[in-house]
Amino acid sequence: MPDADISMTAPAFPVRTAEISRSTGETRVALALSLDGGGRAEIATGFGMLDHMLALIAFWAGFDLSLRCEGDLHVDAHHVTEDVGLCLGQALFQALGERRGITRAAWARVPMDEALAEVAVDLSGRPWLEWRGDELLPPVLAREEKDVWREFYKAFTSAGRFNAHIEFRHGKNGHHLLESAAKGMGVALRDAVRRTGSAIPSTKGSLD
Repeated sequence: MPDADISMTAPAFPVRTAEISRSTGETRVALALSLDGGGRAEIATGFGMLDHMLALIAFWAGFDLSLRCEGDLHVDAHHVTEDVGLCLGQALFQALGERRGITRAAWARVPMDEALAEVAVDLSGRPWLEWRGDELLPPVLAREEKDVWREFYKAFTSAGRFNAHIEFRHGKNGHHLLESAAKGMGVALRDAVRRTGSAIPSTKGSLD
């Protein structure tokens, strides 16, 4: 009986990973990302709420994420939050490569108790963030101004070169609203990066 063709057991697609490091006068970031993981996260940024939201995104997306950041938290969390968003976006863009076969566009609503956010993404190669409904957020969350969250997602989408619409639909608790958005981002990214073929998902034949 002939030997089995071992090529039949080879993975159909390469594993999609990226490693990013960034060092400035404000922050030092080291990040490793796998899009084809199990939702495992090891995160330490010094800003606990950011750690929590990143862990939610990774878990619901099915990404493996290792991230360490040291930054000027004695000022506030703005630089840490923004630079982590930039590095996460760079890692996502790098890991996706040519983006052949991905679903590309997806959306999700994930409730958190009384709160509901809607997230839609398009991994189009064109960065854009629509951030709506943040009047529902309290001015200060986890001892930081609410604007750091818009800046996180703006940095993430800009460096990741993708389109995201995030809308807080209703809710009263700021933590719950942010958690709904983070979970929704994770689910939308999980579906958008899913590979269903080998073609570039664009009628023009390229993504840029």
